[in-house]
Amino acid sequence: MTLIKVLTLSTSLLLSLSLQAAAVWKLSNEQHSLYIGGTIHVLTPEDYPLAKEYDLAYQAADKVIFETDMEAVSSPEFGQKMMDQMMYSDGTTINNVLQPDTYKSLAIHLSSRQIPMQAFASHKPSLLAISLTFIELQAMGYTSEGVDMFFANMAKDQEKEQGWLETPDEQLAFMANLGGDDPNTMIEYTLKDIKKMPEMFAKLHSTWLAGDMQGMADVGITPFKADYPDIYQDLLVTRNNNWLPKIISMLNDQPVEFILVGALHLAGPDSVLAQLKAKGYKIEKL
Repeated sequence: MTLIKVLTLSTSLLLSLSLQAAAVWKLSNEQHSLYIGGTIHVLTPEDYPLAKEYDLAYQAADKVIFETDMEAVSSPEFGQKMMDQMMYSDGTTINNVLQPDTYKSLAIHLSSRQIPMQAFASHKPSLLAISLTFIELQAMGYTSEGVDMFFANMAKDQEKEQGWLETPDEQLAFMANLGGDDPNTMIEYTLKDIKKMPEMFAKLHSTWLAGDMQGMADVGITPFKADYPDIYQDLLVTRNNNWLPKIISMLNDQPVEFILVGALHLAGPDSVLAQLKAKGYKIEKL
């Protein structure tokens, strides 16, 4: 499993279901501009071609910026590093870590999917949550590369410069520490999220196609923030705040960048776009 699959932690980590809508904005100050687009990290085969606005921003950009180094996190070496950090190696198993009620819920879910518990016995809670969600996504038909990998491959083929907002090791450390000191919360959140995944996808799809970012926030941000404030803070707010000065720096340099991040980083009151707007930058939706 690569970090691209790690980023499919949950419906909220998918960040958007809009595949044909124009989730692309132009950001400007008095001297320079750049583009920023919302992505999801896995797609269905039917979701291509993407909306033309993505290609317009890509063609206008001198450099493409991703959340992290897409080539590095797709390598076998990085996959092994991820497993080393996100699996127990001292004989601990997941039943030693979870509370009985949480473990029982997990066992019931795996049984309903005809998956043996032993398959995940050595997974730490964060990797277990990621694995469970990815299984559901595959069953729902999400088997194709996402927007970010699509453009990373295109940029590589065309020798267009790439950059990123987080190093692979920074992103790995973040994913490995999701859930903090309470592993039960992470598993309970994932099991709850899986049950409502098809319904939530339908809502995200309709609000996104309508260009309704407030609607997307209502579906994907508000309940997430209310039910799991610590994970919300780690997953979205902290990273948005870390990215903001880097994006502002890009607005002040000469190259034109096209930044691609998960779409929920661009929705809601704590979003990158909301913070840039509050600072007075001009934001135009393509």
